[in-house]
Amino acid sequence: MTEPSTQQPRQSPPPPAGSGGTVPLDSTAQLLTRITAQLGTQLSLVSRNGTRRPMHRTRPSEALRPSDTRRPSAAPRPPAAPRSPDAPTLLVVAHGSRDPQALRTVLALLDRVRDLRPGLDVRLGHIELNRPLLPDTLDGLRGADAVLVPLLLGRGHHVKHDLPAAAAAAPAVRTRVAAPLGPHPLLVEALYGRLVEAGWDPADQGSRSAAVVLAAAGSRDPDSAQDTRRTARMLAERLGVPVVPAYSSAATPTVPAALRALAARGRHRTFVASYFTAPGRFASAAAGAAPRTAALPLGAHPAMARLLLHRYDQALSATAPSEMVSLLASA
Repeated sequence: MTEPSTQQPRQSPPPPAGSGGTVPLDSTAQLLTRITAQLGTQLSLVSRNGTRRPMHRTRPSEALRPSDTRRPSAAPRPPAAPRSPDAPTLLVVAHGSRDPQALRTVLALLDRVRDLRPGLDVRLGHIELNRPLLPDTLDGLRGADAVLVPLLLGRGHHVKHDLPAAAAAAPAVRTRVAAPLGPHPLLVEALYGRLVEAGWDPADQGSRSAAVVLAAAGSRDPDSAQDTRRTARMLAERLGVPVVPAYSSAATPTVPAALRALAARGRHRTFVASYFTAPGRFASAAAGAAPRTAALPLGAHPAMARLLLHRYDQALSATAPSEMVSLLASA
């Protein structure tokens, strides 16, 4: 028996075995219905500009079958929104360090910021020791608006003098200088998270033998020391134990001296919280003095990325120069 010619009407599928029925031919109406359905399916695969649409968009139900219960290993990153020409650049100003880990840590932090606000132009400039240096980054922003957000923890010389001077030396860039990161509850959140990673047990809250040394860089500026003391008080409220600020340079007590003073008071279960934005010489010295594993620097903790954006937004909302002066004084 030969196959039917393509000129013959298409037949319906045969009936189930044992039914005893014959195979009926499709009627003209059935053929028209089938052709219409097939044309509709094919047309759905074509976009208005004549290009073929990706299959995963036209048939989303087949992207993950009901029988496939495995979850994807990682959620796809949402597409970046177009950069708004009205949004000033967020220029993060880091100090700089000879420690190669410092730059990698800061770059990871900036990636977190970009993930939180896709489309925002986020750039980096260093005060010293690392490239890109702040003047070079500003030079690449000629004719643009930028908010300089210091990756610094208090109101020291860099915030009060170096950043305003760098902004003034770049008249082709319309700049605002944001407040330093500290003190702020988000810093306390990051410090607490790093302490837990280093072995701090929340059950130690209220313990008479536990305490924390908040190891900071140190500054001769009294406002910087005041900011560090405020952060220490906020962290003490969170932990329920004494938190003593100590310094790696320019101020007292040193980290070893603070640890000895706490031990003399019966506080033998002591931890060192690293009040540094990134690894470096001072952070390493503080960690070396710790009686147990010291907490890591704040680094790319998620709370740090949120805080950078908060300071950026805060600077944008302070439209008048007098508001910026007040902001820097009270941050």
